[in-house]
Amino acid sequence: MAQSWSFLDVCESDFRPLVVIELAKSAKAETVEWFTKRIVDKKAKGGAQLLVKPLLTEKEGENIYLVGASHLRLLLGAETVGLVKKCSDNSMRTFTYSSRKTFKDFADDNHDFLTMAECQYIIKHELENLRAKDEKMIPGYPQAKLYPGKSIVRRLLTSGILVQIFPLHDREELKKLCHSWYGRVKVGYQPLDDVRCYFGETIALYFAFLEYFTFALIPMAVIGIPYYVFAWEDYDKYVMFATFNLLWSTVILEVWKRVCATMTYRWGTLLMKRQFEEPRPGFHGVLGIHPVTGREEPVYSSIKRQLRIYLVSLPFVCLCLYFSLYVMMIYFDLEEWALDYHEENDSNLSSLMLFVPSIIYAVVIEVMNRIYRYAAELLTSWENHRLESSYQNHLILKVLVFNFLNCFASLFYIAFVLFDMHLLRQSLATLLITSQILNQLAESLLPYWLQKRYNKRMKKRLCSPKIDKDLSLVEQVNLEKEMGTYCGTFDDYLELFLQFGYVSLFSCVYPLAAVFAVLNNITEIYSDALKMCNIYKRPFAEPTANIGVWQVIFVSFYSYILKEVSENLFKLFDLSATLKFSRYFVLFNALG
Repeated sequence: MAQSWSFLDVCESDFRPLVVIELAKSAKAETVEWFTKRIVDKKAKGGAQLLVKPLLTEKEGENIYLVGASHLRLLLGAETVGLVKKCSDNSMRTFTYSSRKTFKDFADDNHDFLTMAECQYIIKHELENLRAKDEKMIPGYPQAKLYPGKSIVRRLLTSGILVQIFPLHDREELKKLCHSWYGRVKVGYQPLDDVRCYFGETIALYFAFLEYFTFALIPMAVIGIPYYVFAWEDYDKYVMFATFNLLWSTVILEVWKRVCATMTYRWGTLLMKRQFEEPRPGFHGVLGIHPVTGREEPVYSSIKRQLRIYLVSLPFVCLCLYFSLYVMMIYFDLEEWALDYHEENDSNLSSLMLFVPSIIYAVVIEVMNRIYRYAAELLTSWENHRLESSYQNHLILKVLVFNFLNCFASLFYIAFVLFDMHLLRQSLATLLITSQILNQLAESLLPYWLQKRYNKRMKKRLCSPKIDKDLSLVEQVNLEKEMGTYCGTFDDYLELFLQFGYVSLFSCVYPLAAVFAVLNNITEIYSDALKMCNIYKRPFAEPTANIGVWQVIFVSFYSYILKEVSENLFKLFDLSATLKFSRYFVLFNALG
């Protein structure tokens, strides 16, 4: 029925599918008709004024719809979301439809003026801003309450009526991007502008930061190799390496700010105004008037939220930290047992046994980090934060504190309590290498293997006689809707955060840490690129001016920890090295 009103503005041959909407198979017909009608209705009637086409498949009962928009509608949407584009005089300005002729490469028949990622972002924005008017509930579902101003898409999602919304891949553009990005082994920069055009600024900035951090590690790796070979027991030279480490850690983060600003200015997101943040889909409360917006929406007492944070979340985090320290003490008992076993037997097997406790501990750390991450997400959702940014900040804080203690507590204990350089070097090497191997297996190889198996099964099932001229599109949608959902850059930045800690805090003890980090990051670039293009659904582009809260975390968190570690590092070295290092450190503090 939706097809009868879906092409009021353009003919069917001009329809370009950009976004897929999958409704539950059990969704009632009146609900589907009401929702699709709201999508295609004029803006004056409270609709999104988009185009909708049902996808015809072999399976009965599937409610899958393709969403597109006319060229005019996308241009007006670009003005609504505040996209910044380059003008003919090479300046960057917010796009307006009335002054469209002044923008570079604009023409009425040039449908490539907006990238596909920007078009999909505009459609996502318009769908999320479909709001209830006089409706009190979702038609056909009395339990799914609505009120004026409530986002219809968010209510459908929380009610289980709407299964998912995702943007479609452009198969031709994806093939070109795959070839230039990871299709051939090369030494050089990534095609970040192409990545940005296809996946958006958030994904492109992550890969830009990963690339920048990898190149920044090369000086540390180059210096670290001769230090490891020729200054194995010369702690005096290690202090000089620690001084260089301190300067390096500060400089690369400051330089990144300028690199990031240069890129985002060129992409037009540095000047882009932030949209007013809407309540997150999981936020709930008593219906009332928000004191800031003046709109009718759920209201939840901040006092109740604070009580949940300080009386439940904080004790839970402290309990997890205590458990992490308890596991660490078990690890030291295993280390003592392995050392005693080696002294008694003194064989090749006993030498290998010295590494077993560290390997087991590294695996346990990874398992604990993932279990805690799941618990932290549940706990942060239960705290009922109104805004997505507030939710993310509380989640990041919980995860960072636990991960940092879980990964680095044993190293700090060995360095500043046991004063055992040999054990510190051995533990650091084992933890770093084991964690990198496990992350590569869990994040890239395993998902890729599972997705390849699914793709083979799906292609065999779709080899039946063709029922529609658009079977290629049907096959594409069926393949993509079953792909995993990309959960954002949180885990990727967290991995870099911990890696930066290993290198900046302890590479003066184990100079090869930067070498292993470089090797890991090179494979990470290729595996993450493969993952984005072939394993996960295409994520919606999200304009951003920087790497967000992670910029603050890298700069403030590690700058404080690094100074504290550096001031106490002399405990591992002799007095002469301490005096030299103290002069370096005083000079560094005086400079900034």
